[in-house]
Amino acid sequence: MERVIPGTDLTRDGLAERGFCGFAPFGEPGELSDSEVPTEAGIHVVLRPTASRPEFLPVSTAGHFRGRDPSVAVEVLRAAWVEDAGILYVGKASAGRTGRRGLRKRLDEYRRHGAGQAVGHWGGRYIWQLRDSAALLVAWRPTAEQDPGDAEAGLIAEFMEVHGARPFANRNRGLVRKA
Repeated sequence: MERVIPGTDLTRDGLAERGFCGFAPFGEPGELSDSEVPTEAGIHVVLRPTASRPEFLPVSTAGHFRGRDPSVAVEVLRAAWVEDAGILYVGKASAGRTGRRGLRKRLDEYRRHGAGQAVGHWGGRYIWQLRDSAALLVAWRPTAEQDPGDAEAGLIAEFMEVHGARPFANRNRGLVRKA
């Protein structure tokens, strides 16, 4: 069921109109073909396609990177939940120092982290404590015209304007690049 938030376009259709593509299953390794995801820098969103009440797992499925447990208390997850929001997380993917990072590599790291591998993708880890994380969708948009950090911060700010809180799995507001 598509969520419709009056007066906004932070829905799947609205994101598609803004140039986001993919909207592919994200939770299961191998479901998202690497060939589908561009190698350019950009931003990505994780969406929950259902409006049902979330169920939280007491222990995260995500990997322990550098020995850190990614799990948080269920009470913390409940407090972070944003009712009536389809977007759960907004992330960025820079090109990196050598120009070899980008969306494909960053989304692969994120997915592998959720599958239990010890991968350095701490941001957005709350989604791996959702019982239905395998049903989540990921969409992306290259940002050749804009720094990905600025694009991420802008979309988080817009979300906060509409919902009064950050997206569920975003623990910061994103970083705007200093000119």
